[in-house]
Amino acid sequence: MNELLAGLAYFVFVFFKAFQQRNVAFLHYKWILPISYAMSLTEVLVISLIAVEASQGWSIGLLWFAVTIGTGGGLGAVMSMYIHNRYVK
Repeated sequence: MNELLAGLAYFVFVFFKAFQQRNVAFLHYKWILPISYAMSLTEVLVISLIAVEASQGWSIGLLWFAVTIGTGGGLGAVMSMYIHNRYVK
């Protein structure tokens, strides 16, 4: 279950990271600070979930973290590019 939560959180993290990159590139200053806080919250969540799993020793669960985080990150980037391009002018 934590693996899925980490994947979802990483989707959100990468979404915000890609969104932030677009904000910086196109000088959308008002979005910078709120997105930075959102990024930090989701990153802390992901790191915490991985730390809890790793504290129990190596397990196959760590591989599932890699799969869900990789998938979530890729989908988050694509979604962010689409939404930013469509709604932020």
